[in-house]
Amino acid sequence: MPRAVRSANIRRSAWERPATKRATGRGSSRKASIPRKRPRSVGANNSAKARKAAVAEREIRREFIDRWGDRPITTISQADVKAVLLEAVDRGAPYQAHNLLVHIRSLFNWAIAQDDYGLTSSPCDRIKPKAVIGEKKHRSRVLTNAELRAFWAAAGELAYPFGSLFRMLALTGQRKSEAANAVWPEFDLDKKLWIIPAERMKMDAPHIVPLAPDVIALLETLPRFASGEHLFSTTFGKKPVSGFSKAKRRLDALMRGQLKKFEPWRVHDIRRTMRTHLSALPIEDRVRELVIAHAQPGLHKVYDQHAYLDEKKAALELWAARLRGIVEPPLDNVVAMGRGAA
Repeated sequence: MPRAVRSANIRRSAWERPATKRATGRGSSRKASIPRKRPRSVGANNSAKARKAAVAEREIRREFIDRWGDRPITTISQADVKAVLLEAVDRGAPYQAHNLLVHIRSLFNWAIAQDDYGLTSSPCDRIKPKAVIGEKKHRSRVLTNAELRAFWAAAGELAYPFGSLFRMLALTGQRKSEAANAVWPEFDLDKKLWIIPAERMKMDAPHIVPLAPDVIALLETLPRFASGEHLFSTTFGKKPVSGFSKAKRRLDALMRGQLKKFEPWRVHDIRRTMRTHLSALPIEDRVRELVIAHAQPGLHKVYDQHAYLDEKKAALELWAARLRGIVEPPLDNVVAMGRGAA
């Protein structure tokens, strides 16, 4: 079973193993739970795998266990699995539906292999992803200029920490988790650098983000807590911010009031939008990818160890200026933009 699912450590009373000689050692009526302990193979030295495991655990619990937790695992049917997948499709998340099927299929296959759960077949066996979910396609959603203006204005109306965090994502193009979990020791404001440690990066390598003046200005508005170091927090810096779904719904509601037609979008689309705009600026393609911490291709990853700090700094300042021009257009351009420019 893949580590990501094996380490999900699922445990709900109704999902306990039926009593068997193998499970209890004596054939008693005592039930044996699915182990809670995370395998040692997923640890600090495998942070990328650990992050994937955490995502799998969160999705399995939220989408499947919370729904089925009061039922024995042997009663879960193909229809039950399909219902979860189709709900994801209906809410506009077909890509996630494909991932959910991978997770739950792996879980059932693992349970069958243990020979302790009374399972002889998986409800996922005859589910064909393409037939149930559709073809797996990578998202390509990019916010228009009109949507960016609505987003920026709406973020400005949201209270700390989410308003500032959403704007930080737009200015830097970094991943949601990288910004949401940021702590003050990662920032060198004198050198105007944000140094994200390897253990927080998808590629398991430290990532340096030069800070444009707009980002510095944003950081100067954030509170500093004596009890914790997280930039974006509702616990006085002790823990990173959580509750993105509720904040995103508030942001969407504010954006709807400013747009003639609201099209659903996800937080990650901000990052894709920023990267798309970088392609329209005079920036080398390799630098565009490095700005958002994409791995260098082929031999560049091995032999090109240049940090490109000056190049990334220039790129991020160009993007900040472009974003500023979109969200705060000159007064003589407001009417023209309002007629549909995007």
